[in-house]
Amino acid sequence: MVSSAHEAMHQIFREDPGLLARALPRAGIPFPEPTAIQPLDTDLTEIRPLARRVDTLFRVDTADDGGFLLAIESQGKPDPDKLSSWTYYLAHLYAKYQLPPVLLVVCRDKATASWAAEPVRVGPPIHTSMVVFPLVLGPGNVPAVTDPDEAADDLALAVFSALAHAKDPGLPAILDALAAAVSDASGETAKGWAEFTEIGLGETPARQLWRNLMTAYASRFPGRGTLIEETLIEGRAEGRVEGRAEGRAEGRAEGRAEDILRILDRRGIEVPEAVRERVTACTDLDILGTWFDRALTVVSAEELFAET
Repeated sequence: MVSSAHEAMHQIFREDPGLLARALPRAGIPFPEPTAIQPLDTDLTEIRPLARRVDTLFRVDTADDGGFLLAIESQGKPDPDKLSSWTYYLAHLYAKYQLPPVLLVVCRDKATASWAAEPVRVGPPIHTSMVVFPLVLGPGNVPAVTDPDEAADDLALAVFSALAHAKDPGLPAILDALAAAVSDASGETAKGWAEFTEIGLGETPARQLWRNLMTAYASRFPGRGTLIEETLIEGRAEGRVEGRAEGRAEGRAEGRAEDILRILDRRGIEVPEAVRERVTACTDLDILGTWFDRALTVVSAEELFAET
């Protein structure tokens, strides 16, 4: 059964086809500047009842080299049967469209990405008739977007970063930056990417972490609707007053301290007054970030300050 996490890894490019031209170069994979990216039918079936469907398929037009086809496959684990399927996809696409095809495999863990990057050689030992060289995007080459401002500049890329690093220990920092960026966005754009992230994380602890973050950011503005409404932007903007670096940092520290205490409260963890005072008095964003990550998992408030 296809999971929501599997679907999200390739569907995100349908949501924002231009993400291809931004994500691949960031991963060190050259990609020509497209003039147009057109979704195509993903059904590659030729003889019934054997059905073959690529996950996502685009026709990419460029100014210099004409067009080519980009087949995107989401791969959750190594699967030897996929090697023959990928070979078939490329041969069939070339025969059908008379355009050079490229295979891009998107993965959520380094082991699968390493497996998918191996060339697929077709032919007997004495002669190789065909070789398939997949392009691969995964946690090894997709940058971890951990800066809220960078995430806000490109929400689609930040969401893809979170999905690609969904099994990495550094995921909380990525989701935290994404949550801050989403909370600063407005209207359906923010709502859409917030929901896409939750669905894309699948049935994993990361999904609950994302929900906790959404709750934390939303609860800082009680009575004013969801965190992705435009009124939230006004509230968060108060912590970054008109370009004054000192005021901006101070506002972010106060907001982060509130988030930490709110998470503990929502998790039903008692917060002694000494802990509350230490959290609210702290102005070091790095320390507050560490305490924020711990607040999502600790069993007592004092564990926030445990030596690592």
